[in-house]
Amino acid sequence: MFTEPNPHQNQPIASAGADLNSAKAVMIVVHGRGDSAENILTLTNEFGRNDIAYLAPQAANHTWYPLSFMAPMDQNEPGITSGLRAVDELVNYAGENGFDASSVYLLGFSQGACLATEYVARHPRKYAGVFGLSGGLIGPPATPRDYKGSLQETHIFLGCSDIDPHIPVERVHETADVFEKMNADVDKRIYEGMGHTVNEDELQAIRKQLNQVETPS
Repeated sequence: MFTEPNPHQNQPIASAGADLNSAKAVMIVVHGRGDSAENILTLTNEFGRNDIAYLAPQAANHTWYPLSFMAPMDQNEPGITSGLRAVDELVNYAGENGFDASSVYLLGFSQGACLATEYVARHPRKYAGVFGLSGGLIGPPATPRDYKGSLQETHIFLGCSDIDPHIPVERVHETADVFEKMNADVDKRIYEGMGHTVNEDELQAIRKQLNQVETPS
């Protein structure tokens, strides 16, 4: 699908919310397959926090990798590696503007949630929070999960349907287990019969976590 080694580099970065020079925190928002950076940012209108800088990378051809996240890793390259690099570039960009990882949230939906959770597992440290909506760690069953390091009690929210057509619920359970072993504070919620979408309970959970960000007096 991709004819160049770094398809997601030099793609547009969409933004919403506060400017970096006045923001209280940064959230990196990762879109799903067939979606766009601009569109996923509309979700942030539900959070009620205009004092956060929202940054969304754009995937080339609107997809981070061509096959299911359960396919062998090499069959989804160079998309996975390039996508992880796109997220890392934004984390580093936030750092260059005064926001270390403990002031950076990561949120992804579907393919974006897979990318965001895989990024966090491969780059463990204290984050402001992680929201994986209808996604999980990348790779086929029995993929070694020998990630090194601690997430230092980072709050990680994982929400998914029990009948999601794209995300086996077993992978959500596995993802939660991996993060708990990496010393994360995991809130896993499985919704009966929901399908592949975002619900109000998930939005409320995100709002609750963002409300811990200091607001102007």
